[in-house]
Amino acid sequence: MKVKDTNCMAVLVNKENWLHKDYQAKDLVTVKVNFVSDVLEMSQKMRKEAAGALEKLFSAAKRKKMLLYAVSGYRSYERQRELFKQNKKKDGEAANRYSARAGQSEHQTGLAMDVTCEAVDFELCEDFAGTKEYEWLRENAHRFGFVIRYPREKEEVTGYRFEPWHLRYVGKKIAKELYENELTLEEYGNK
Repeated sequence: MKVKDTNCMAVLVNKENWLHKDYQAKDLVTVKVNFVSDVLEMSQKMRKEAAGALEKLFSAAKRKKMLLYAVSGYRSYERQRELFKQNKKKDGEAANRYSARAGQSEHQTGLAMDVTCEAVDFELCEDFAGTKEYEWLRENAHRFGFVIRYPREKEEVTGYRFEPWHLRYVGKKIAKELYENELTLEEYGNK
């Protein structure tokens, strides 16, 4: 089913709800945070509201002596198609547990950002969940309007394995409700 309201910050994009190949958020801006090296210019962008919230989140983490690094924000339909193609070539259909097909990626909304830290050599890996940076994010991301989108033990609900690095902006009100009730965006939509 194609997503209809792409302006909503809590838009649900997943394997059942996808974006048109021509969709691109109109208000993409470059996020002013630390990025790992060699990040594509478009990957440094998010929708304006989400970008501002991420900047505040990174600043708050820094005040607590934790340095977060952004890895990948906005991705076009074509870029996501290439990434999925590479992952499928490497892992076959198992790639669909960790990589979205084109149109099914939250990155295309401009509301998602993958983050990491030095303790895991700036990689996107499950080991990130064992860092103090992740613990801080898990306890505080909702205060800035973000959720950890693919939580542990929710693969059956989200369709994707645990990704401690994948932050999704939904706005403070919804993020707080998801956090307090331990809900995914899919569960929130089915309430």
